[in-house]
Amino acid sequence: MSLRSLSPLDGRYVDQVKLLSAYFSEWALIKYRIYVEVEWLITMAERPEITHVRSFTADETEQLRSLVIDFDDEQAQQVKDIEKTTRHDVKAVEYYIKERIKDTSLEEISESVHFCCTSEDINNLAYALMLRDGIQQEWLPQAQTLVDAVADLAGNTADLPMMSHTHGQPATPSTVGKEMAVFVARWQRQYSQIEQAEYMGKFNGAVGNYNAHVVTYPDVPWEAVARHLIEDRIGLTFNPLTTQIEPHDYMAELFHMLMRFNTILLDFDRDMWSYISLGYFRQKVIKTEVGSSIMPHKVNPIDFENSEANVGIGNALLDHLASKLQTSRQQRDLTDSSALRNIGAAIGHSLLAIQSSLRGVGRVEVDEESLKRNLDDAWEVLAEAIQMVMRKAGHNNPYEQMKALTRGQAITQETMEAFIRDLDLPDADKIRLLSLTPSAYIGLAAELVRHIES
Repeated sequence: MSLRSLSPLDGRYVDQVKLLSAYFSEWALIKYRIYVEVEWLITMAERPEITHVRSFTADETEQLRSLVIDFDDEQAQQVKDIEKTTRHDVKAVEYYIKERIKDTSLEEISESVHFCCTSEDINNLAYALMLRDGIQQEWLPQAQTLVDAVADLAGNTADLPMMSHTHGQPATPSTVGKEMAVFVARWQRQYSQIEQAEYMGKFNGAVGNYNAHVVTYPDVPWEAVARHLIEDRIGLTFNPLTTQIEPHDYMAELFHMLMRFNTILLDFDRDMWSYISLGYFRQKVIKTEVGSSIMPHKVNPIDFENSEANVGIGNALLDHLASKLQTSRQQRDLTDSSALRNIGAAIGHSLLAIQSSLRGVGRVEVDEESLKRNLDDAWEVLAEAIQMVMRKAGHNNPYEQMKALTRGQAITQETMEAFIRDLDLPDADKIRLLSLTPSAYIGLAAELVRHIES
């Protein structure tokens, strides 16, 4: 970590998100570009109708792929040094590959490197692979860890009564587990969509028409060749109809999915913060930590606050990228190139938010005594149930009667029981109401937890 880092992702939080550098850094972009160029060379060599690229031996194919497998910081710097001269990042990759195969048996096919390619043919596939691998290898596993942790919390507290709040006021009771399960179910839906996201690519030349391809080899089935490269060799989804750039609609779809997951996380963070404030959860005390520079008693919910902040930054970037990347003047402009370089930052803030919230979940404990006291002081919440039984029995104006009794009043158990005893109700209903307590008034909350996926 450098104390002079401009971004906190590369400074204060670098240890938490450093694994993303393998997918979203400049180093990663160069590596993925080399991978695409190499696979294109190998694809052409396997097509006998592309006559100027001969077949490769197994050793030659291995030699080419070793440019990717053995790629390191020194080689990345070589590409950057070439770029200082070319002032073009993709051309620098082309020249780098040519330099690496110089004085080898592959030197004779040097001019086939980047054959019929516009830079965006390489870039769009590189970014799609970066996104696919970064999301699947890093983001999804950590998101799953968070969802699993909250699911465990839901299962362990499925039948633990809790006062609900609507509009910030005491409302019909629920259970801790059921309220946690709501978040789990929401996340699981978004997670499933992210897991199934498409990553698309194109490989069709300067403006998407295979113009140079057709002039050079009129009889080659270029669409089939491009589809084979993209789908069979690289593992992306082929987009047959583009301008010079792949239009990035799939990226917008993915970023909106991530935003929805993040926004659910924001909702969760704020609720957990509120539950801690209400005393429903207490935070574990770490002896060496300081909650306030002046108030020694403080144990602050900083992990949920940190998560909330990073959701905001991540979603702001994702929202901008989703709208910006779908627009390009005519057949292309360069604005997408600059914007795409911020994908790592957007996903980095999202990942950091997930990690912070997960850390917060691991450092809280349910305060069952506080939950019980909270419910024991709120007998007025039974007014809902009582007036419904009164309606069933045919009483006039039951809502208004309960409103007069409870609204703005401090209601005790004795007050409520006296009111129930004076009601003209069937014995079974009266007995059931007299045995009802705020803690027992939880409906099917505990059973509803079963709806979350295990």
